[in-house]
Amino acid sequence: MKVKKTLNCFILLASLFFSATNLQAQPFAQEIREFKRQDSLHFPASNQILLIGSSSFTKWKDVQSYFPSYPILNRGFGGSQLPDQVRYVNEIVFPYKPKQIIIYCGENDMASHDSVTAQVVLRRFKELFTLIRSKLPNVPVAFISMKPSPSRQLIQPKVIEGNALIRAFLKKQKRTAFIDVYKEMINDEGKPVADLFVDDNLHMNAKGYAIWKKVMEPHLMKK
Repeated sequence: MKVKKTLNCFILLASLFFSATNLQAQPFAQEIREFKRQDSLHFPASNQILLIGSSSFTKWKDVQSYFPSYPILNRGFGGSQLPDQVRYVNEIVFPYKPKQIIIYCGENDMASHDSVTAQVVLRRFKELFTLIRSKLPNVPVAFISMKPSPSRQLIQPKVIEGNALIRAFLKKQKRTAFIDVYKEMINDEGKPVADLFVDDNLHMNAKGYAIWKKVMEPHLMKK
């Protein structure tokens, strides 16, 4: 009996070790742990507008100041792709009981590899959308169109196609919105407006975020 108990303890400890090791190995595990640490200190109120996605949200540190009349909870994490949103949906969406979810993601997917086509991004987005709807069927979901980043002009045809596919998909769903920032960030020649971006020609400056504010605000749920 003593040997059996010892063996069971060993199996339990080994399981916990490998579970912790696996979490460490997951992409963006550190960012998710930081969210959990913040939540442990002060858990966010429910019924906020939840932002999830990649670095365009992560770097929008002062997003609440752009929307003073709306409660905003930002859970974007930089460099992430749609599969990362799927992987962590239980950590970054469901615990917060949001009243609206706004997603910005997909651009990094397309830039990651030539094999990631607009159809692949649509499929990934559908997976995330379906997961959200499975537990939050009545919560409105909005998608911000992938932006025209100057440093990623080679993939702009894919971005344009991906935006069109996601727009068409959302048009058939209830309680959804497609927020088109792309058309507001290009010039008359269809090229990205350079002075909306910081030096890396990927992330936005205050001018870029001011455009996002203008386009987003009509779609936000009021208190």
